[in-house]
Amino acid sequence: MTQEELSSHIDAKLPGAILERTIALGELTLAVAPADIVRVLTALRDDTQCLFEVLIDICGVDYPEREKRFDVVYHLLSPRRNQRVRIKCEADEDTAVPSAVHVFPAANWFEREAYDMYGILFSGHPDLRRLLTDYGFQGHPLRKDFPLTGYVEVRYDDAQKRVVYEPVKLTQEFRSFDFMSPWEGVEYVIPGDEKATK
Repeated sequence: MTQEELSSHIDAKLPGAILERTIALGELTLAVAPADIVRVLTALRDDTQCLFEVLIDICGVDYPEREKRFDVVYHLLSPRRNQRVRIKCEADEDTAVPSAVHVFPAANWFEREAYDMYGILFSGHPDLRRLLTDYGFQGHPLRKDFPLTGYVEVRYDDAQKRVVYEPVKLTQEFRSFDFMSPWEGVEYVIPGDEKATK
């Protein structure tokens, strides 16, 4: 079955559920509404023409300029048909996406990671809590508006014999970069070159 045939079959199988479908670089991508995500995933898993029985990954994508800033992206594999499909749905910071854990048990940790890294909420998840960061961690580190230095630094204090959390202190002052190529030379005198002759 080609990607076009698969796309037509899915569209016929799930009328009204597919908002957009694209084929790029030999891969089919389907956009669905968050309310339909469980129905679409279940149909793709159970349909005899599809048999997408393996959930490879669930990840988040952050578009802070959009009203619904997140894309939740599901990657499925059909080992029997040797095909892949990508399903996307949009979400915001306050509205939860239905959990896919009862359809694909592997979704458990993928959804926890998306929650931890982006703050994407999943309704019906059996244990939605942080996975990769500490329990007291503030913010979500893969959001594009998260500061590169973070908010706190963690270190072991030998005097107190425990882990301590402190506000981030940068060890050097802010530097201004000119972004000029070192091969073209600069238009000012580099410190230490005052004595150089032209």
